[in-house]
Amino acid sequence: MKKESKWALGTLIAASVGFAAGVLTAPRSGWRTRKKLSESASKARVDGEKQLKQLYSELQNLIKESETRVKKSKLKVDNEFKKQLENSKKTRIKVKMLLSAIHGGEATDPDLNQMLVEAKKAKSNLSKFLKK
Repeated sequence: MKKESKWALGTLIAASVGFAAGVLTAPRSGWRTRKKLSESASKARVDGEKQLKQLYSELQNLIKESETRVKKSKLKVDNEFKKQLENSKKTRIKVKMLLSAIHGGEATDPDLNQMLVEAKKAKSNLSKFLKK
């Protein structure tokens, strides 16, 4: 036998053995596995959306509190604080747009994950400035 045909035969045998082992050891059928994966993905998306809604609400409250403090303060407000407040407002708008996109079916999971990170960061940064 030629070297190429031995290699092809070995590959075919290995693939067959791997397939048989996979079928025999699978915990559930293919459609059940796909259904479970789909349910897990849906649950993760719903959980992410809930977190994003909660972060939106918390950001909204922090922004209102910050604006109230700025209005009541007779001292000059730190430029860094103003910058953080504006960044938080922009993030809040992005969160609202993403939530609308999720309801319209236009958002993807990476968009959701990225916005969760960005909203958490904005909330954390604004909270730090308010504690000063």
